[in-house]
Amino acid sequence: MPDPHMSEGTMSERNKRTFMTNINPNTFTTRPEIEGTFGVVASTHWIATAVGMGILEKGGNAFDAAVATAFTLQVVEPHLNGPGGDAPVILYDVRRGKPEVICGQGVAPARATIAHYRSEGLDLVPGTGLLAAVVPGTFETWMMLLRDYGTMRLAEVLAPAIGYAQHGHPLLERANATIGTVAQLFREHWPTSAAVYLPHNEVPAVGELFTNTALAATYTRIIKEAESAGGDRIAQIERARKAWSRGFVAEAIDRFCRTQEIMDTSGERHRGVLTADDMARWTPHIEAPLTYDYGRCTVCKTGPWGQGPVTLQQLALLKGFELDGLDPTGPDFIHLIVECSKLAYADREAFYGDPDFVKVPMATLLSDAYNAARRKLVTDKASLDLRPGSIEGFGAIVKLRREAAPLTAGAGEPTVGSLGAGEPTVGRMGSMRGDTVHFDIIDQAGNMISSTPSGGWLHSSPVIPELGFPLGTRAQMFWLEEGHPAALAPGKRPRTTLSPTLALRDGEPYLAWGSPGGDGQDQWITQMFLRHVHCRMNLQESIDAPAWHSEHFPSSFWPRTARPGVLVLEGRVPQKTVDELTRRGHIVERGPDWSEARLTAASRQGRRRRAAANPRGMQGYAAGR
Repeated sequence: MPDPHMSEGTMSERNKRTFMTNINPNTFTTRPEIEGTFGVVASTHWIATAVGMGILEKGGNAFDAAVATAFTLQVVEPHLNGPGGDAPVILYDVRRGKPEVICGQGVAPARATIAHYRSEGLDLVPGTGLLAAVVPGTFETWMMLLRDYGTMRLAEVLAPAIGYAQHGHPLLERANATIGTVAQLFREHWPTSAAVYLPHNEVPAVGELFTNTALAATYTRIIKEAESAGGDRIAQIERARKAWSRGFVAEAIDRFCRTQEIMDTSGERHRGVLTADDMARWTPHIEAPLTYDYGRCTVCKTGPWGQGPVTLQQLALLKGFELDGLDPTGPDFIHLIVECSKLAYADREAFYGDPDFVKVPMATLLSDAYNAARRKLVTDKASLDLRPGSIEGFGAIVKLRREAAPLTAGAGEPTVGSLGAGEPTVGRMGSMRGDTVHFDIIDQAGNMISSTPSGGWLHSSPVIPELGFPLGTRAQMFWLEEGHPAALAPGKRPRTTLSPTLALRDGEPYLAWGSPGGDGQDQWITQMFLRHVHCRMNLQESIDAPAWHSEHFPSSFWPRTARPGVLVLEGRVPQKTVDELTRRGHIVERGPDWSEARLTAASRQGRRRRAAANPRGMQGYAAGR
């Protein structure tokens, strides 16, 4: 397969190519691909990127930088992630010499049973509120990363986040819009959130220096307790873990869930089931990634407790088609990828779940024989059916909840958006109102890390006043159907959409990348990789190129609806491509020109370090030297 970095030509030639917007739109870029030899950081917010680079400059490694970046993202993008959320990680540590996954996905509480939720009159886990909370996975995950892979002290990596929470950061337009959407909910039902996010009972203005002093106080107290353990770095991290999972943080979460009845998307008030004991019992763990060989690359993803394997399944299907030389904005390229994504996501619905609880036939799903048979389903016409594979002894029947009309309310009723439902798009997956966060980091030594922290966003659940942050809502991804691979059960991981990615090339660590965006993540992740590999695009070109997403399969978020056949294209996709895709049977919707995905990426090749970040939304940045 072609290598986009093997024939780049001279710098002047690359610069000419960058600005040939009207001549060759397939290689248009908004900014240069960052390149250096010291290290690179790419994230969904410029402040977090700067923080990560600052840690590298101080002598920290990629994993120290990742922890500082992650905590900063909680502060500067509170509408997209928070301390109450989740954090799957994929990394390559040069000392260990292999890719690894840290599963930072918290599990369902001990009292989270299908019977309990059914007794509350529910047929779906609510999209907001306390019943949707699982054990928060972020803090313990970052402590494991810092302890086992990092080199710096907790106070050093937490200082930037505390500073921005205490003294303020410029509020993003999308954070302002999200707060405005749920302001009525906060005022009428979630007063503890109003106290933080509606200062003076007003939606804070775009660019206002926004603070969260309660969150700053929580992390400051954790550092104080950590340092009471003495001067040893590891002992301090262990004491911080105790303060979180067995100390004042867990106690405040337990008390809030026991004593508060919270309005959620069901239209009713419910108490939570998460307890301090649930938090004390859970820790993240390290596991081997699932992998798939595609040409020179070995692509690494999390297990089927997340949706990550759908990238591998798409590659297994696409390997049977000739993509070299196809126009990345042409109908053949888009049609093939979309139709293969439909098959892979259908299998996600039928087979994926926590492998500690259910057997997931991943070996079969990635096998040549299985994909050869599935590949025959791809024709020159768009499929309007959900078609999971059939593997004897595995899987479940998928019941579609079709979205026949927009999710709006009647007169006098709150809208879905005003209830804070679903992932923080507060609307359709491609609406660019927000999604979650992502970062990729590579240091001078060659250590690599990719992570997609999410959950615990400001409109997921009310702020716990003593702590300054809300709980997450990842439990909404469980089904309340016995026998389903993703059925709710105590101690089980929800099938998260969070999906960081890493690839080896010729056996050497090469590329880390990912995107926020719920069900769209592994569509955009796959598209970017294929443009990079087959279309000879560098990282920035691969990110900037016109993108799309399918809404054909059930959403992972409340209310779990599907829109069979719907394909949403960025407005920059040529009209002749739109016409041909429509002729092939796709139900095409045009989005704004720059409306799909928030990809970032970083690569290493010898001493060279490269990085790129999404220009959409004017937040993401890459840095390096």
